[in-house]
Amino acid sequence: MKFLCLGYLNAEKMDALPKEAIAEVMGQCAPHLEELYGTDQVLVDAGLGKDVRSLRRAKGKVKVLDGPFTETKEMIGSVFIIEAENMEEAARVAALHPAVQVDDGEPFEWGIEIRPIHYYKGGD
Repeated sequence: MKFLCLGYLNAEKMDALPKEAIAEVMGQCAPHLEELYGTDQVLVDAGLGKDVRSLRRAKGKVKVLDGPFTETKEMIGSVFIIEAENMEEAARVAALHPAVQVDDGEPFEWGIEIRPIHYYKGGD
């Protein structure tokens, strides 16, 4: 079974820090990513930018809006797809991600949301 994992962060808190401090925290991510990838259960991993557009259909036309669809202090900073037998195994694998392993990421409110995928069109 495949699971979509969404990595959240509080961009406002991260952006408030000097670039050197952010680079130091990000530098702590590599060993955790190696362990995560070492499971061979990560099918896709992508970091996301801040430029967001939302599409909605209204009155027969597609509207393009700037920004995320929902207003929240958290933004999605990464997505990854893992293969696991069930939600419990998916949570164990996702728990290796730096978002929940790097202590210095805690003030940025990093977190992971896991959702089962009901439809998947891809190479696997």
